[in-house]
Amino acid sequence: MTIGIIGAGAVGTAFARALARAGIEATISNSRGPNSLEAPGRELAPSIKAGRREEAALADIVLVAVNWTKLPAALAGLPDWNGRIVIDANHATEPPQFRPFDLKGRLSSQVLADLVPGARVVKAFNLHRAEVLTNDPKTNGGRLVQFYSGDDATAKAEVAALIDRLGFFGIDLGSLAVGGKLTQFPGGPLPNQKLVKID
Repeated sequence: MTIGIIGAGAVGTAFARALARAGIEATISNSRGPNSLEAPGRELAPSIKAGRREEAALADIVLVAVNWTKLPAALAGLPDWNGRIVIDANHATEPPQFRPFDLKGRLSSQVLADLVPGARVVKAFNLHRAEVLTNDPKTNGGRLVQFYSGDDATAKAEVAALIDRLGFFGIDLGSLAVGGKLTQFPGGPLPNQKLVKID
């Protein structure tokens, strides 16, 4: 199972750190090319390597975490997805104001799914601030909860297994239409809630 990351901002880098902590290899990329990722590459070596966007997109599981207005360009011109898994870790807002974009009644995951035709989209790793992903998920006698949702049961099972390997406790919220609404920011009730499953 190979993992790619498109987007080397706060969330993408935090996800890379979580993978490195668990000894899981991945390729991280951004719009400026691997040379711009020299510093995080050194920090997270040998598990995480910097690569081109096209290289990261060829992985079996690809986490996408990009500013909303840059999402179409970040996903344009990539190889056919052919059923690979895309983890949607995005919100239809941008710092510093975090005002929501008007999606005409659609969920942000539905918009992203249109940008990755042929991919199996799973919404995950979008609930917490970046520093929460970076820290050890084992806390207060349990494990931090990561919710996930999607329309493909096999894809969700693979993401659930990754969530478990990273030390989180995964909870399936069902379809993208249901789970995407619950985890959408702003508007959903679950973002920024640090819930712990007591072991």
